[in-house]
Amino acid sequence: MQIKVCGLKEPENIMAVKSLAPDYVGFIFYGPSPRYAANLPAKTLSNLAAPIFKTAVFVNEEAGTIDALIDEYKFDAVQLHGSESPDFCFFFKNKVKVIKAFGIDNTFDFGLLNQYLNKVDFFLFDTKTDIHGGSGRTFDWSVLSNYNLDVPFFLSGGLSPDNLEEVTRIIHPQFYGVDLNSKFETSSGIKDIEKLEKAFNIIKKAYTHELRS
Repeated sequence: MQIKVCGLKEPENIMAVKSLAPDYVGFIFYGPSPRYAANLPAKTLSNLAAPIFKTAVFVNEEAGTIDALIDEYKFDAVQLHGSESPDFCFFFKNKVKVIKAFGIDNTFDFGLLNQYLNKVDFFLFDTKTDIHGGSGRTFDWSVLSNYNLDVPFFLSGGLSPDNLEEVTRIIHPQFYGVDLNSKFETSSGIKDIEKLEKAFNIIKKAYTHELRS
């Protein structure tokens, strides 16, 4: 199980998160977000090396802007959280890993994802809201049984220390990773290292046990 910590924006806190060895770290480049990583020094991210995937999060951004930020910060992945088309996603696929996010509710039509096959590397399923993520709200995870493509997905939306053990009991062949954000903060964009450490332990314990059993 991969662990992605998203919504980082302060250099010292970023280095503290790095010490936990997440698989992915996310930086939001969307102006209305309280976790907007504007003016983040590029040298801060230069301290994040493989195997950590540095991920830039965008919402309906211009392709040229995304391309420029990939080059400036040396991102390894982009997460597209708006209404980006399959071809728009595919434009970046030869340069970085591409994660396409979708807001999920009980009426979501997973058939819409067919057009993204071979255009993206991963999906991310978040709670459907008007604010493009970071709501701190969960959706009904039972609807994941309606997803039957072979593209791996991240689970997002309201994951917290209180529900992570339940998350680890979700069984789906394409469940690839968890996305930890707003419920693991002391303030917007500043992660609570103690909460994250506990979360990492819960996840690693659950999946180590699974591998042994």
